[in-house]
Amino acid sequence: MGHRSRRFSIVILVGALTLVVASCSSSKKTTTNTTTGSGTATNSKSCKSGLTLGFFGALTGSNSPQLGINEAQGEQLAIDQFNASHSACHIGYTPFDSQGDPAQAPALATNAVGEANVVGVIGPAFSGESKAADPIFNQAGLPTITVSATNTQLSQMGWTIFHRAVANDDAQGPADANFIANTLHAKSVAVIDDASAYGKGLADIVRANLKDAGVTVTSPGSIDLSHNYPATVNAVKAANVDVVFYGGYYTEAGPLALQLKNAGVTATFMSGDGSLAQGFVQGAGDAANGAYLSAPAVFALTATADKTFVSQYTAKWGGPPQLYSGEAYDATNQFLAAISAGNYTRPTINHYISTVPYKGLLKTYSYGATGELVGTPIIFFHKVVNDQITLFSQS
Repeated sequence: MGHRSRRFSIVILVGALTLVVASCSSSKKTTTNTTTGSGTATNSKSCKSGLTLGFFGALTGSNSPQLGINEAQGEQLAIDQFNASHSACHIGYTPFDSQGDPAQAPALATNAVGEANVVGVIGPAFSGESKAADPIFNQAGLPTITVSATNTQLSQMGWTIFHRAVANDDAQGPADANFIANTLHAKSVAVIDDASAYGKGLADIVRANLKDAGVTVTSPGSIDLSHNYPATVNAVKAANVDVVFYGGYYTEAGPLALQLKNAGVTATFMSGDGSLAQGFVQGAGDAANGAYLSAPAVFALTATADKTFVSQYTAKWGGPPQLYSGEAYDATNQFLAAISAGNYTRPTINHYISTVPYKGLLKTYSYGATGELVGTPIIFFHKVVNDQITLFSQS
């Protein structure tokens, strides 16, 4: 069975699943139960001109290939397809390059909310920058859909503009711990993090769940961004653990895995979606093979139903979609569906996104009161084999 049937998917049916969307030229939103995406948001031909969708994430810097460019390209493809079939309804694209830095996020978010034509944002991509930027978006009523910020606390802040298109770390962390305990059969685990909102948050959940499962947990502490970790490596080697779990991003995960192997550590290396990138394989070298990487999404889209999107993405960008490219594409089409239904302001678009389920390429998106997806999430586990990231199993 292809991975499409294994994606977590919820379908809320209040009525039929027929696409019922009002013309963009309508001044009132037509009530619908589920909107459906199939390349473009709708077939309406006109709407209010000058509206723009923003992207907030790392477009430059070391993390940009995984939590920035890959998502922005999914967004741009959706907008381009919409504009190509809506000659009288051109939607703009405005990037906000945060470099994944929480310190830059407040000023950048202030710039975004100050642009009146920006009526929706894909992002922020990182959890740390989300904590800094989302209060500003919330105050301005600017709706956001993040496709990669997984820190659990983000949906607990009372932000009415917040929507998350993937499962959070309260799903990923326990699934990781269960995988370590029951699939890898580890008796002792070293859990390391990078002290970021995402990395430490995920690692703490893994630590707690491993302890509950009776696994011995060693915590050598947090690492910095120096790519040189002798103290951590020595602590892991002395602990003689079965598995090393790292909460953080691939830019540090690769060097850490390599240094552990060079020091003679034979423990299985595992990390979360922050490390699920070809950059991890490049940074870890031979140490990458045999490593496991989890995520609330699949790394590569290989299902038959995904072929058209993969082909279109590859034709435009010169390479296949990466992790979260498809989610960014779907999230953008959610905004475009809202606009097509006659919603041209931030409040009405936010209400539409929050209340109308959307059947996208990857799943049906329906958000609860806190902005989390409704339904039972699935976590996917990948294994590096012969320098390639391959799908291994699912939770």
